[in-house]
Amino acid sequence: MGMPDRMITWQMVQPTSRDKESGKEIPGRIEKKEMPLPELGPGEVLVEVAGCGICHTDLGYFFDGVPTVVKPPLTLGHEISGTVVAGDDVWIGKEVLIPAVMPCRRCYLCKTRRGNRCLDQKMPGNSLGIYGGFSSHLPVPSIDLCEIRNRGNTPLEHLAVVADAVTTPYQAAKRAALEPGDNVIVIGIGGVGQYMVQMAKALGANTVIAVDIVEQRLQKILSHGADFALNAKGKASKEIFGEIKEIRKQNGLPVFGWKIFEVTGSRPGQELALSLVSFTSKLMIVGFGLQKVEYSISRLMAFDAEIIGTWGCLPEYYPQALQMVLSNKVVLAPYVQTRPMSTILETFHEAHTQPPERRIILIPDP
Repeated sequence: MGMPDRMITWQMVQPTSRDKESGKEIPGRIEKKEMPLPELGPGEVLVEVAGCGICHTDLGYFFDGVPTVVKPPLTLGHEISGTVVAGDDVWIGKEVLIPAVMPCRRCYLCKTRRGNRCLDQKMPGNSLGIYGGFSSHLPVPSIDLCEIRNRGNTPLEHLAVVADAVTTPYQAAKRAALEPGDNVIVIGIGGVGQYMVQMAKALGANTVIAVDIVEQRLQKILSHGADFALNAKGKASKEIFGEIKEIRKQNGLPVFGWKIFEVTGSRPGQELALSLVSFTSKLMIVGFGLQKVEYSISRLMAFDAEIIGTWGCLPEYYPQALQMVLSNKVVLAPYVQTRPMSTILETFHEAHTQPPERRIILIPDP
């Protein structure tokens, strides 16, 4: 830990695009660049990055044309843990999480506890200037930091995933008003869904049904919060609905009041989730995708049901989500892996081609 002479950052020079005349794909580029240390503004600190997780959103920015607020070139990465090395003396030396979304704290949304969707929010790797977590250091507002205390044997870099993959499910559970005794379905047991299952169970869900198309993920999540696991590969929504109906019947579970979390962001996942909406249920849209789906919204009236979107997580919720990890109510180790920051380009391509079974955290090279 210490103050660098210059800040080494991985800067995305150009995301994947297409030539306007030929239509040919122009591969995205990531270059290692050295940049002067930023001048810290009032209330800002400099964080030395310990680890930054690769999120599906990063891949969307780089490969799929999902726009960033700050136009490239910029450094991606919004799932960050690290240590404060400059700025306010109160913070120097402290290990921290940097929230993936940092509200302005002045607007109406912020004042009414909807700051996770503040329209002037700052997000590393998107709207925090050029700064993101795939770098050695970055400046951030200290007011939003979550201090990490008593982490025991948990590696600081592993805790990077709390900054998005764990806190996003926590926010989703809060928006769903998840209560002890609720019955839950989680569709998609990938980088976020595996924590959605754990979070739901840790918050007191009576029954959690996990749905995915990868059998290995399903078998694994049965040891980490899921009561039932259904493989949806090659099956129509009607067939999955029938399997869930049979689980309800065999276990005396109600047809009403289920809380459904759609985490894949894919068309099949969203179509399945919509087909499961029933009496007084809530469908939480957690995953992001660019596709469109059709749905008869009058069904919501008939079922007195709800469909709710959820975005990021309030920084105020980070300490609670972090404590769930540090108390082992939500486990990280079976679901994370680390790689050197220098492998970023090949790792991006690998993760884009085949989503990893364990979330990849990039860490500074020795």
